[in-house]
This record gives sequence, structure tokens and C-alpha cells, in this order.
Amino acid sequence: MNNNEMKKFTIITRPDPVSAELGRTAEAELLEHGYIRDDSCPDTVFVIGGDGTYIHAVHEVLRKVGKQFANVRFYGIHTGTLGFYTDYRDTDYREFMDAFLNDQLKEKRYRLLQMTAEGMKHHAINEVRIENPNRTQIIDVWINGEKFETLRGSGVCVCTQLGSSAFNRSLGGAVIQEGLDFIELTEMSVIHHSLFRSLQSSIILKPETVIEFRSENFKGAILACDQDVYPLDDLHHITVSSAKDINVRVLSGREVSYFHRLKTLF
Repeated sequence: MNNNEMKKFTIITRPDPVSAELGRTAEAELLEHGYIRDDSCPDTVFVIGGDGTYIHAVHEVLRKVGKQFANVRFYGIHTGTLGFYTDYRDTDYREFMDAFLNDQLKEKRYRLLQMTAEGMKHHAINEVRIENPNRTQIIDVWINGEKFETLRGSGVCVCTQLGSSAFNRSLGGAVIQEGLDFIELTEMSVIHHSLFRSLQSSIILKPETVIEFRSENFKGAILACDQDVYPLDDLHHITVSSAKDINVRVLSGREVSYFHRLKTLF
């Protein structure tokens, strides 16, 4: 990484006084060091807030820059408890900025999930969910072209390693250790009796796995890609897989134990 060649930045902050003030401080310092603010096509996105702000920033920038997303890096500081996407808290601002200005950062890459369905295409960094709050949803689950099960319940959740500790965890899914590039499928409030059953357990899958969800009727159901929600009324076939051609480039300034993060948060 060469900061001399990557001078364009933008800053995305959580709308609270602490985050906003830290954003103004960071912008002033970056401008002073010759960096250029470019909200439409940045090289580096500074994210100031929490994990939710980070996820929002990824989606916002992806929508703005499209194919140029591969050239964008994300660097975050947390204005609350330490998160999974950041190595610094607001009280570590000086160390955070010095690491960037002195080119002392490492880069990690995380694959996104990709969802496609009859003309739709969306991405997620944490999870893709199909949920029906109105009625029992019947879904045929196919894995790599082979029918795996039929489930009846509220829906399903497919998550990345990063997302395994988020909504997936609240469903009773397994938390996947950092560095394991898996995806995980978890059922949501499924119904079981003598006539029909499903796996009743999360299943951890290879990153190249392709999962298909089929139903004669998704009426009333929604598709959630992280924080973005779309109606599914007219769809019958949804495919979820790891995106082959798109990664999130995350800058890291210091090593923080994954298990320390888990203990801190949970």
C-alpha cells in the first residue's frame, strides 16, 4: 500500500456527537497532509461509528462506485465498544491516524455474499435472510444443484464468517472463527412434526457452495441483505453464494485477538 498514490478519501460517520466530532478532526488532519476529499470515488473510506455504520458504509460505497469497488479500502474506528470491523476505539484516535499516515497498515480481504433472483442482484457482508412475518413459509433448499430439504417456518439465514456472530448467532447458529472462509445456513423458527422435518441445525458450508431457495409462493416474504430489505412477492427462485469477483478490503492497524473481541462483546 502506498499512501502517496492513494490520496482520495471520504468519511462516513454514525450520526452522534462523538462520531461527528471525530469525523471533523480526521478530515482536517487528512486535508492538512495533502489528502483530497472525494465522496464519489474515494480510495479510502474512513468509517467512524459502530459495526452497523461499517456495514452501511460498505453498501453505500458499493452502490456509488460499482465496478471501482475493488479499488476501495475501508478503515474504521469505533466510538463505542470494540467491534469486529475495527481495531481502534475513539480514545485511540492518535494511534489510529498515525498508523494510516505512516503507512503501517495491513490489509484483509473478506468475500461478500451474492444474491441473485430473476433480474435482482444484491450483496451482503454479514448475511442474506429470507423472512416471512405473515405466515409459515415453505422453502425447498437446494445445495450445489441437489435438493437438500424442505422446511416450513419463518425463513432462512445465510451468513459469512463475519456475520456468524450477528443475526445468525441470535438464531442459535455457530460462531465461525476469524480466518475460516465458510458460509453458514441456519433455519428460522421451523416447524417439525411427524409429517415433515428439516435438519434442525445450522450447517457450515464451503465458500464455493451455491444455495438455492425455491417456493411456489413467497407472498408476504422479504429479502434482507444486511440492512437492505426487498419484497419477494413475485419471486419463486433465489440463489445465494459467495461473490466470486468482489471483496471488502479492510485495513488493520494492530492485531486484536478474535477471542478478545468475542469476550468483550458477549
